[in-house]
Amino acid sequence: MTESPHPPISKAVIPAAGLGTRFLPATKATPKEMLPVVDKPAIQYVVEEAVSAGLQDVLMVTGRNKRPLEDHFDRNYELEEALSKKGDSTRLARVQESSDLATMHYVRQGDPRGLGHAVLCAAPHVGSEPFAVLLGDDLIDPRDPLLARMVEVQRQQGGSVIALMEVDPAQIHMYGCAAVEATTDSDVVKVSGLVEKPDPADAPSNFAIIGRYVLDPGIFDILRRTEPGRGGEIQLTDALQQLAVDEKAGGPVHGVVFKGRRYDTGDRGDYLRAIVRLACEREDLGPDFRAWLRRYVTEEM
Repeated sequence: MTESPHPPISKAVIPAAGLGTRFLPATKATPKEMLPVVDKPAIQYVVEEAVSAGLQDVLMVTGRNKRPLEDHFDRNYELEEALSKKGDSTRLARVQESSDLATMHYVRQGDPRGLGHAVLCAAPHVGSEPFAVLLGDDLIDPRDPLLARMVEVQRQQGGSVIALMEVDPAQIHMYGCAAVEATTDSDVVKVSGLVEKPDPADAPSNFAIIGRYVLDPGIFDILRRTEPGRGGEIQLTDALQQLAVDEKAGGPVHGVVFKGRRYDTGDRGDYLRAIVRLACEREDLGPDFRAWLRRYVTEEM
């Protein structure tokens, strides 16, 4: 097998400095990333996804009032000792799981100036290596290894790789949007242009960017020069547009078209649907919960 000329990826960046205003008042004092999806905080699913793709070095970009994120991935000796004395090995293992997942690092985004700025905060940690970015609002079902596929494509093609999903054209204004060209791989496209939240009439396609990226470190120099765009924020999409049109700056940009299971925990309705779906599929909770759900839908609705 021919060895890839592109360096391996070992680092993941998770921007987690958002205020979570759509979930107020629950997020007034609790980070939105710590809201439970069944019995595990949303952020843990994201870290587990990075680790399953081989990325053991995780940098979380946080902000004020985000200390619980650090505490969750740290050891809690008092709790562990109490569970150990009770002989509760099952819960002890679950508590220790989060602290043993990955090598965790943290940096604060003191001035919340958008996703592009949050990614730029990772530059000193990432250095000159390609790296992954995972947004905490998007949960990807572990049975659909999107990030692993993106890492594979980046190793083959170099440059940057973004995750794309086809959406209803009427909904494209909610997303970054990509202009694409077909490749020899059915699930991979070449990205020739990007635009952030376009009007549906002006959108180049219905391929929406979802919250997974594998980025060439050249993105940092572009982000340093990127002026605030939509919403007065430094948009990662604008920087990726520069990579797409100028491969010498760190391109090309490819997209992996995702057709698997994705849960948007940044939206209240989708958050509830994610809990129901994941609970239904749990071996320990699913049978009783599905039976109750059937009765509830049949008798009370």
